[in-house]
Amino acid sequence: MMETDKSWTWYHEQWGKPTYEDSKLFQLLTIGIFQVGLNWKMIAGKRDVFAKYFYDYNVERVAAILPDEIEVMLKDSDMIKNERKINATINDAQAVLAIQKEYGSFSNYLWKFVDDKPLINEYTERDEVPTSSELSKAVAVDMKKHGFTYVGPIVMYMFMKAGGMVQDNVLNE
Repeated sequence: MMETDKSWTWYHEQWGKPTYEDSKLFQLLTIGIFQVGLNWKMIAGKRDVFAKYFYDYNVERVAAILPDEIEVMLKDSDMIKNERKINATINDAQAVLAIQKEYGSFSNYLWKFVDDKPLINEYTERDEVPTSSELSKAVAVDMKKHGFTYVGPIVMYMFMKAGGMVQDNVLNE
């Protein structure tokens, strides 16, 4: 990816905005899954590729992806060729469907962890901002109980920050 490529700017602009739409939350979760071990700008820049193969983040369609569709994805030079992450996305779409049945929406389920309002943390310096928290650990454990994969405490903390559920403010910036 060229340094002048700004295909990732949508993620920067989205970051921290309270998000309630299930498909947008699923999109952020998908980006978070693919980001594990990779550069966030590169992965955020793949949003359109993910949208193509994950049906514009339509949870029902993603949950029904077949093995031959995965093979097509793995042959695309623009796609991240990590079959485990692709399968995790499909699996997590299936988990989102179950969550929607149980809680009415994926959003309802997620926002209950922060009492339906952003959790605002304040830090003096940037290096004080954690990469995970007790909350993100609890969310990760609960999501795993609901069948999600690739949802460890760090991924969940970043996901919750991206979706505006957690907002870490640094006072000396």
